[in-house]
Amino acid sequence: MENPKMVAHSSFWSNFFKSPAGKFDLHKSLLSIPIFSRLSKRELGILLNIIHTRNYVAGEYIFYQGDPGLGLYLIREGEVTIRRKTDDNQIVSLALFTKGDFFGELALIDGEQRSASAVSEAETRLVVIFKPDLDEFIEDYPKTGIKILRGISEIIAARLRKINEDNFYLQNKPNIKLETTYGP
Repeated sequence: MENPKMVAHSSFWSNFFKSPAGKFDLHKSLLSIPIFSRLSKRELGILLNIIHTRNYVAGEYIFYQGDPGLGLYLIREGEVTIRRKTDDNQIVSLALFTKGDFFGELALIDGEQRSASAVSEAETRLVVIFKPDLDEFIEDYPKTGIKILRGISEIIAARLRKINEDNFYLQNKPNIKLETTYGP
């Protein structure tokens, strides 16, 4: 029998950098993400040369927990669930991302193993920026690279700040528990 699927809500996986609603516009979506928000129109145009598009069917894995981190993903269409397998083989759903959301930004820094899996929940079209391409871009355009790295730092700082706030709140409110639900 398969283990029940758990859903855990964590500030780390919250996407509070949402792209504009409405029809997907790659330029506007990229500029709405702190990583690329400081780029000029010219710089963004050059960056578009290293962007790839990938399509996934429902249920297809985009990457697996433990895979090397290879890039940042931005959802053009569809839905992606981030899942983590626990030590006791339970699957925990950490987040559901939809059009305009992004994930995988830590891979742009360290290329370490993925801490969770990403699975397409519906037909999904993604925009991908791979780390080796971005590394080369930063070497070729160091001033633009500094803007991008500063943007990545902002995302990490915002997520860490939010986690710290949550932890402080939980420590000072002992009757509060992190929300965990069980589902099929």
